[in-house]
Amino acid sequence: MSEAEATAAPEAAPEGKRKPHLGLSYWKLWTASVTSNLGDGIAQIAYPWLASAVTRDPVLIALIAVAQRLPWLLFTLPAGVITDRVDRRKIMVSMDVVRTILTLGVALAVIASESSLPTPEEIAGGIDIATNYGLYTVLVVASLLFGFAEVLRDNAAQTILPAIVEPEGLEVANGRLWGAEMVTNSFIGPPLGSFLIAFMFALPFFVDAGTFAIAAALVFLIPGDFRTHKNGSPGKVQWGKEISEGFRWLWHHPLLRPMAIILGLMNALGMVGFATFVLFAQEVLGVSAFVFALLGTGGAIGGILGSIAAPKISEKLGSGTSLYVTLIGGAVTSLIVGLASSWPVVWLMTTAFTFTAVLWNVITVSLRQTIIPDRLLGRVNSVYRFFAWGMMPIGLAIGGLIVSTTESAGGRELALRMPWFVAAAAFGVLFIYAAPRLTTAKIEAARTEGIAAKQADEATDEHLAELEAASDAIAEAGIQSAPPPLDEGDDGD
Repeated sequence: MSEAEATAAPEAAPEGKRKPHLGLSYWKLWTASVTSNLGDGIAQIAYPWLASAVTRDPVLIALIAVAQRLPWLLFTLPAGVITDRVDRRKIMVSMDVVRTILTLGVALAVIASESSLPTPEEIAGGIDIATNYGLYTVLVVASLLFGFAEVLRDNAAQTILPAIVEPEGLEVANGRLWGAEMVTNSFIGPPLGSFLIAFMFALPFFVDAGTFAIAAALVFLIPGDFRTHKNGSPGKVQWGKEISEGFRWLWHHPLLRPMAIILGLMNALGMVGFATFVLFAQEVLGVSAFVFALLGTGGAIGGILGSIAAPKISEKLGSGTSLYVTLIGGAVTSLIVGLASSWPVVWLMTTAFTFTAVLWNVITVSLRQTIIPDRLLGRVNSVYRFFAWGMMPIGLAIGGLIVSTTESAGGRELALRMPWFVAAAAFGVLFIYAAPRLTTAKIEAARTEGIAAKQADEATDEHLAELEAASDAIAEAGIQSAPPPLDEGDDGD
């Protein structure tokens, strides 16, 4: 048992009790996550609406999102090493402080340029404006730095949960966490963001910064030591060796390797459409800032329903079949969005796809937390997310290029629809690849094997701790209490 687990274990459910007890530390983490996700929901409106007020170029719009996602490609693997060597709670607190400072910087930059920005109503009308390169540069740089902080913070947050919640409670804990996050991120935050923008462009950024500060304080209050190394410093960092250890573990796992690759391609396809979604919403669907926020509520409803239903659907259909639903849902919803001219249709498709996406997350994240050894959890999780999230900036860049190239040949409206058609076709091909690799039998076999391996590791750790305690006891008693070496003092007489 790791030191973090030893600290958090008293909150676990008693032996033999089937209903998981989540404990006070979990609810502090839950509240911090919900609070910061409220700010993220506000930012979902504030950032793209600000970007569309700064430039109408689809490639430049996509590049802002690329900058925020690029750290998942560049920094995910080193972040895993850091997560396995540093107290995960301290990482979360530090990165939330960094995100507070960055968001305040954006807010101040917006105030300095607000007099030159078009109004939200003018933006919704698709006003043609010259690019404000000064504020655009601030957005790109802030998005890039914010992304680096997000990579480290999110990796620590996902790997700290198994030290707070027992294995049998992880699906319930993740489901409740994601359900609440979805409510604040997609249902409450976006409409609140549109409301704040109506008063002042900078106001949602100040509120967003405040949520990160509150989250940092709440995580700081979680007791315990969440390092994976029990005996002080783990020694000098050997970046290549430690990263390769996590990479090899995942790459040689017969289930997690294809799962990571498939998820990476899924995320890339999702970003192909969303790269220029704010322009699609404004120019094809004709929405205002408030209606744009309402589109996100579909994701909240789908996420809530998905988080509640995921364990039951997984039990009824099987884990593998449940994952197929996500892939098929991606193809169908992308095609319908590409054909849509009415925002309620897009809202409904967002609801449906987010339902299936949360279903995927609850099953696969809980699986990873169960089967990956704790000493490797940060690194293996970072390698997994390197594939999963590292493909996002590539998808965003492809989406922007699809719009830019299609516009010259087929017009603006077809160009804004085309990424959705490309994504729909690619989701169908991906399903054919995934079906034989993500079966229920393979998933359940990996889960059983992983639990057995973790139990064996815990037994070994307890045995080593007993030996260490015995050695310490001998040392404290003094060297004179131990028998001398066999040949010591023997003169041969």
